[in-house]
Amino acid sequence: MAKEIERKFLVKDLNFISQAEAAVSIRQAYISADPDATVRIRIRGKEAFLTVKGRNSGAIRDEWEYPVPVTDAEEMARRLCGGFAIDKTRYIVDHLGWKWEVDLFHGHHEGLILAEIEMPSADSNPPLPPFIGPEVTGDPRYYNSTLSRK
Repeated sequence: MAKEIERKFLVKDLNFISQAEAAVSIRQAYISADPDATVRIRIRGKEAFLTVKGRNSGAIRDEWEYPVPVTDAEEMARRLCGGFAIDKTRYIVDHLGWKWEVDLFHGHHEGLILAEIEMPSADSNPPLPPFIGPEVTGDPRYYNSTLSRK
């Protein structure tokens, strides 16, 4: 089990795109969106993962992640997730040595842009890039599992 320690922010503009080192399409489908045990399938390019996350405690939560064959992930998403999915493009942006993941949402959430930064400890204080807007860490309206239900 790993501890996921991350902060999440709204993004003010599209200026991050020109700074991105990489971009990948992601589809996430949710088997369970229970706050105590979120279970998701993520298909990222030619890779897929089954992830279980525990309840948030501020910026920290337990996380278990396992690679699965893409064909299995696609079938699980189709058969087990009841259409609860989100599609996004994830951009990786380096800012002063910190790797930011910036998600540009598609479909029903077109126009929503969220940035996440994973940290080695809850005490970390990464410098914020200029495109960062208000912090939404811990706000359930911006959980991917919540967004998949809307």
